[in-house]
Amino acid sequence: MKKTFTLFMIIAAILAAGLTTTFAQTEPTGASATEIHINKKGQIHDHGGTLLGFINKDDIVRDAKGHKVYFIDRDGNVIDAKGKKLGKARKDGFYFNNEGESVLKVRDKDEEECEILDPAGHNFGTTHKNYKLHACAAHCFWLRKQNMPHPGH
Repeated sequence: MKKTFTLFMIIAAILAAGLTTTFAQTEPTGASATEIHINKKGQIHDHGGTLLGFINKDDIVRDAKGHKVYFIDRDGNVIDAKGKKLGKARKDGFYFNNEGESVLKVRDKDEEECEILDPAGHNFGTTHKNYKLHACAAHCFWLRKQNMPHPGH
């Protein structure tokens, strides 16, 4: 009886260990964990589809709760809600930090979408062509907010 119980416990432990690794959910790693997607309505989503915020017609970006996050002035300067300059966005989709270093850029993917790329060409998400100006600034802002590492920062 003692041998049967011991054998049963060993089998149960092996099955439990196997099922735990099979059904465990982990966070994505690499670029997919930091991807953002901006759709044609100006909604900004993370890699899992969670709404992070939105871009209004006045080039003001708000978080999902409606709080002002940043805006882009006429000269392309990205200014946060407290008035601090975060960098510069160009209409062609390039984003520069305050030191003038290229941080991210966009490249046409198809007729409506562009890819958000780091200087080495790694993909960090997509944006609708109408929001090229915001693609990189939005991406950098949400990375900074989550204290995640980012090329060029």
